[in-house]
Amino acid sequence: MKARVHVTLKNGVLDPQGKAIGHALHGMGFAQVGEVRQGKFIELDLAETDKAKAKAQVEEMCKKLLANTVIENYAIELV
Repeated sequence: MKARVHVTLKNGVLDPQGKAIGHALHGMGFAQVGEVRQGKFIELDLAETDKAKAKAQVEEMCKKLLANTVIENYAIELV
């Protein structure tokens, strides 16, 4: 089973990398782009076959390592 984790900064947290990307896009002529927020995408290959157990394991991984839950949100998708 695969788990896909999307990690993004919480609203209100400054995103200097997103600002830099937005500035670069505007400089390239993409003036229609508004605010840009960047994040991380992590794909995990899991040996677990039970969806509930897999989700619980990935939740624990996110809380312990993959996301800084003070300033980041995460979303888990099992495939």
